[in-house]
Amino acid sequence: MKKPEQIKLNLDEVDALMQRVKTGNLKDGDYEIIKSMADTIVCLSQALENKKISIKRLLKMVFGSKTEKKDKILKNNDPISSDNPEGKESPSDDKSETCDNPDKTQNNKPEKKSKGHGRTGADRYTGADREFIPHPDLKHKDPCPLCPKGKVYKLKIPGVVVRISAQAPLQATISDIEKLRCNLCGEVFTAKAPGNITGKHYDETAKAMIAILKYGCGFPWYRMEKLQESLGVPLPASTQWDKTESAADLIYPAFNELKRQAAQGNILHNDDTPMKILELMKENKTRDKKDRTGIFTSGIISVLDEGRKVALFFTGRNHAGENIGSLYQIRDKEKGPPIQMCDALSRNSSSQFKTIMANCLTHGRRGFADVVSSFPDECRYVIETLAKIYKTDAKAKDQQMSIEERLELHQLHSAPLMEELNIWLNKQIDDKLVEPNSGLGQAITYMIKHWPELTRFLHVPGAPLDNNICEQALKRAILHRKNAMFYKTQHGADIGDIFMSLIHTCNLMKINPFKYLVALQKYSVSLFKDPSRWMPWNYEDAMAMEL
Repeated sequence: MKKPEQIKLNLDEVDALMQRVKTGNLKDGDYEIIKSMADTIVCLSQALENKKISIKRLLKMVFGSKTEKKDKILKNNDPISSDNPEGKESPSDDKSETCDNPDKTQNNKPEKKSKGHGRTGADRYTGADREFIPHPDLKHKDPCPLCPKGKVYKLKIPGVVVRISAQAPLQATISDIEKLRCNLCGEVFTAKAPGNITGKHYDETAKAMIAILKYGCGFPWYRMEKLQESLGVPLPASTQWDKTESAADLIYPAFNELKRQAAQGNILHNDDTPMKILELMKENKTRDKKDRTGIFTSGIISVLDEGRKVALFFTGRNHAGENIGSLYQIRDKEKGPPIQMCDALSRNSSSQFKTIMANCLTHGRRGFADVVSSFPDECRYVIETLAKIYKTDAKAKDQQMSIEERLELHQLHSAPLMEELNIWLNKQIDDKLVEPNSGLGQAITYMIKHWPELTRFLHVPGAPLDNNICEQALKRAILHRKNAMFYKTQHGADIGDIFMSLIHTCNLMKINPFKYLVALQKYSVSLFKDPSRWMPWNYEDAMAMEL
């Protein structure tokens, strides 16, 4: 809004103006004063609203957002009706009222347990060692000890006991190697050490665990050093780096192959987040003002055929759009353009390659979630409409529909809702029902400006609704930034990208990253010969052939 004209009045002049307004005897110049007052009130109200939104976003950046679910966003912004001016719950809404069956609520639905509560089934412990404990006295088809004519038979489902123990993340074994010396000739005979190792040796499992704790869980070197020291197995930070670097030298062809296969993806999700590299930050002090000084970690999720997903991380001066461009250079020329899902920031795209651009619907929705307290009715309409779109998409996933069937479902149920929403959005601006520079006006303008990209899922088979999968992947890099604060060199950032990419790809594919990293190190020679055989989804077959 244009800054209102400043008119200086003292208290006596204000009192005189109010008296003239009351009696209706206005004089020349009073209109300009009153208009300036009204403009100032509007300007202050808008500034206050923007400050509230800015503070809310700042708190979200610092402490994170617990949830963006519809029920949580709209919970404290229910419209207050004239019949219930204080917004109190009616007796029928009282959830604490008892009923005949204490296990059910008033609508006869069982109470839903909070997430994370309840027992964890034994089948979830996929990394646990299993042992079979036979019955000490009976065998299959032995006579029953209680009834002489009966026989006992083994049940298909055995009893299960889960025993959980703990140890240091890295354990050490000290081998006291016996030495024998002849009392006449003085010759010393020494036993061979396990594996013929000498001195201190870190095997593949140790290196894999260090990498997972650092780049998969955000454990800084110094924190690991303190933990291991307290548990009696010292592990200096410098040693952790040396062993991680040596492991990266053995497995980097797998990362290069991931990049090659990711370039062939049907859908490419991308986004980036700021990162710190001390080496580059030092260079910034001597760089020209026109040169780029920003440092980013870009996350790219490539969705391939057969439901395979590849996660890639790139840290440096390039932004997400440029990193997508580097992948596009190794893409098969015969393949058509992929669907690219990202938010509407210009740095997420590039004119150097062709994609079917789709923008994140969650980003468009987030603009309304930020101002829901100031515009509850308008934001409720938008958020509830988009909730129906997501419900339709969830139905397609639950029924495991093909991309063509999913497109038909959205065109049948989602297209009319989105068309109504589009008409409503444009009406707010065209009929001047909302101030364009307000928080609500900016959210509406964003949706209108990027409408074709936001509704790509209505026209292109397989186009996703949002970029949530990539934002979740970038939390790996954000966790590293929060705990370790920075990378020291570009080389260190490159090694971090290798391990983050391999570890998170395993997580996406429900594969044990520890076993995978161990296997890559053990069979490094075969990996260098044919990296395509050593991807997370087929490395076990390659291992079987090596045995």
